[in-house]
Amino acid sequence: MNAELRVIKTAAEQGLADAYASAKATLPGKGAIASLRDDAFKRFEVTGLPHRRVEEWKYTDLRALMREALPLANTAAPPAKVKTNFDTLKGCRLVFVDGAFASKQSDVGVQNGVMVVPMGKALAEGNELLGAHMGKVFETRDPAVALNTALMGDGALIHIAAGTKVVEPIILVFAGTQAASVFTRSLIVAEPGAEVTVVEIHQSDDTQANNALELIVGDRAQVEHVKFTEAKALHLSTLMASIGTKARFSTFALTTDSAIVRNQAFIHFKGNDTEAAIGGVSLLRGKQHVDTTLVIRHDALRCASRERFRSVVDDESRAVFQGKIIVEPGAQKTDAKMVSNALLLSDQAEADNKPELEIFADDVQCGHGATAGALDEQLLFYLRARGIPKKEAEALMIQAFVGEIVETIGNEKLRELAMLRAIAWLEARG
Repeated sequence: MNAELRVIKTAAEQGLADAYASAKATLPGKGAIASLRDDAFKRFEVTGLPHRRVEEWKYTDLRALMREALPLANTAAPPAKVKTNFDTLKGCRLVFVDGAFASKQSDVGVQNGVMVVPMGKALAEGNELLGAHMGKVFETRDPAVALNTALMGDGALIHIAAGTKVVEPIILVFAGTQAASVFTRSLIVAEPGAEVTVVEIHQSDDTQANNALELIVGDRAQVEHVKFTEAKALHLSTLMASIGTKARFSTFALTTDSAIVRNQAFIHFKGNDTEAAIGGVSLLRGKQHVDTTLVIRHDALRCASRERFRSVVDDESRAVFQGKIIVEPGAQKTDAKMVSNALLLSDQAEADNKPELEIFADDVQCGHGATAGALDEQLLFYLRARGIPKKEAEALMIQAFVGEIVETIGNEKLRELAMLRAIAWLEARG
C-alpha cells in the first residue's frame, strides 16, 4: 500500500492560500502578469513560509514568528492621512497607504525625461516595461519574493530616460494603518547615463508588510537608494538590482523602532568597471529583531563593491547579518570587501553574523569580517573622567559608531535626516 504524503500548512500559510484564492481574480494584470502570479504562488506553496531549517532563513524563522496571516488590506476605503518623520524632504513624492496609491497626499510632478506611474495602473494596463523587466532583474526562488509576486498590488513604476539627471529625490512613502497584509511592488529603470536618488520610507503600526523593489541601473548611470524603516509589526523587504557597465550605485538602509524586519538585497553586477557601496545601520531595543541578508553576485570584469553594516543592540533584541559575495568565473579583477559590526549594550542582546565568499575566479581581491562587542570601557572611562554623565558618554560613542556608516550617504539632506533619526533613538534610550 502506498502512503499518501500530505503537506500540513500552518494557520498563516493557509491564510495566505485563502487570500490568494479569493483575491486573484481582482488583482491587477491579465495574461502574462496573471501567469507570473500563478507561477510564483505555486513556488511558494511548495516551500511554504521559510523556517530555521532553510539556511538563508535560519536566524529568522518566519514560520514561527508569523503565527497568522492578516487579511489583505481594504483598499476601497479612503486612505488615512499619514505623517512621517521625513515630510520635510522635498522631491517627487508618491504616498501609498495600506498598499494603495493616495493621490491626494502625493506630489507626482516630475521633470522631462522621467515617467512615474502607480504600479496598480501599470499592471492593469500591461505597461511594456513590466513585460521586459518584472521578475527578471535577479533570478531568485526566495519565498518572500514569490509571495510578493503572487499578491503584489500597488507601488511605483519609474522610468528615467537616458542621460537624464533628476535634480530632486524621488520619494516613495509606504504607510500602514490597518491590521492587515500589504504587498507592494515597485520597478525603477534608470537608462544609460541617468542620475537619480530614490528614497523609500516605510512606516507602519500593525501592518504585515511584504515590499519588493526591482531596480535596473543602466550603463554609466548613477543611482543612490536610501531606505528608512520604522515598522512596529512584521516587515519583509527585498531589493533586486541589476547594474550595468561603468555605473555607480549605492544603497543604504536605516532601521529603527521596528518589531520584526527582514531587509534582503540581491544585487547582480552585469557590466564591467562598476562601483557599488552597500550599507546600513540597525538600532534595536526591547525584543526587536532585524535581519539583513545580502547576495552580491559579481559577473563582470573589474567591479568593486563595499558592504558595510553596523547594528546597535540593546535589551533583549537580536541583530542578524548574512552576507554572501559570489564571484563568477569571468569576473576577474573583482575587488569586494564586506564587514559587519555589532555593538551589544546589554548581556541579553544577541548578534548573529554569517559572512560568506564563493569565489570561482583566480585574480580577485575579496575579504570579509565580522565583530560583536560592548562599548570600549577605557574610552567610556576617559569621557566620564571629564565630567560627562554615563548615558551621555555612551550616546556619544554610539553616535560615532553609527555615524561612520551614515556618512557614506551621498545626498547631504538624507545624511542629515538619517543622523537625526539615530539621535532621536539615542534620546529615547535615556
